[in-house]
Amino acid sequence: MENVERVCEFLDKVGTYYLATAENDQPRVRPFGTSLVYNGRLYIETGKSKSVSKQIAADPKVEICAFDGTKWLRISGELINDDDRAVKVAMLEKMPSLKAMYDPDDGNMQMLYFKNASAVFSSFTEAPETLTF
Repeated sequence: MENVERVCEFLDKVGTYYLATAENDQPRVRPFGTSLVYNGRLYIETGKSKSVSKQIAADPKVEICAFDGTKWLRISGELINDDDRAVKVAMLEKMPSLKAMYDPDDGNMQMLYFKNASAVFSSFTEAPETLTF
């Protein structure tokens, strides 16, 4: 679990990261800011009504890129839907600002966790470091 905690810590530190999906043959990239470790898994959150949710349903392979000014992190893997109410509540507790848009019982809040993930920390001055989870 150490790897996934370290990755989430970095995402929390940067605040905003960029999630890339695919729509047919077109890449789609947008800013995100949610991250949570729950039961040893790295979760992100979105709304089921959004285009990004539909893109992930069609092709769950995604990539995240985050930069803190010195190092960057790229996470590649598959996102898996998890409708467990408890993980939704945990995300809302960690990020209370989401409560203005989502509720664990609204049918729209979507929790997604990484499966078969590879995270690479890189910089211009150090060798890349790869973590898996």
